[in-house]
Amino acid sequence: MKGKFAPSQIALHWLVFILLIVTYAAIELRGFAERGSLLRTVMIVTHFSCGVTVLLLMATRLFLRHRHASPAITPPPPRWQSALGSLTHAILYALFVTLPILGVISRYYRGRDWMLFGIDMPTSATPDLALAKTLIGWHETLAALGYWLIALHAAAALFHHYVMKDNTLLRMMPARHD
Repeated sequence: MKGKFAPSQIALHWLVFILLIVTYAAIELRGFAERGSLLRTVMIVTHFSCGVTVLLLMATRLFLRHRHASPAITPPPPRWQSALGSLTHAILYALFVTLPILGVISRYYRGRDWMLFGIDMPTSATPDLALAKTLIGWHETLAALGYWLIALHAAAALFHHYVMKDNTLLRMMPARHD
């Protein structure tokens, strides 16, 4: 449909959004589950598994972004807004590719058992706890930045829709079937 992103891009956008909610919620809420409990383990495995799924979907989104032209924003925003939007998108993509990579590598070098999708993952034969701690530190710092970038992204979309009255938000909304 002219004026909208490809249906595959729209579906992946909203699927990543849902997975990010689950990923963040699982790790934030794990503290309410007792250490060593099945619930806590499920929350941590959910965090890891959703994070890796986000990585795979973001890679797919990058591929689709180069395969499909972005629909024009009408009326066109000022150039500074377009540049800021492009920068924000680049940072979002980089963040949600980098976070899972840091998480997986930190788990590998930690040397302790861990799982993705309920499957045991390999660990380093020579754990490097200092490296693992550094990587998880970066992971946690960047994850906190994710809250702010997601909020900025959502606020900008709403600003464009309600204040600028352009089609920025509508380009990424799923098709309505009345």
